[in-house]
Amino acid sequence: MALHITKSNFAKEVEQEKKPIVIDVYASWCGPCKLMEPIFEELDKELGATYKFLKINVDEEREFSIKYGVTSVPTLLFIKNNNVVGREVGYLDKEALSKKIIQYLG
Repeated sequence: MALHITKSNFAKEVEQEKKPIVIDVYASWCGPCKLMEPIFEELDKELGATYKFLKINVDEEREFSIKYGVTSVPTLLFIKNNNVVGREVGYLDKEALSKKIIQYLG
């Protein structure tokens, strides 16, 4: 299950992580976010040995949204070596998300 990021664990889970990271920035009221949740969890189970899957609730962690320029949900951020190397906004099915992970993170 993808770990939820907060102010208290952001440095450890994101800034100090060596694996490439996929972050799902979502809101509990967002329909497309809810549709993506099981897809994100499936990919975490399938690819979690290679990539780290994290979730951030935009309503609970507004500072994160500002820092990374998130203006719509769902937004997926792809982070490698502590740099955002890709960003996708909107719903992606499992196949599309898998392709984006490989495209951005290798």
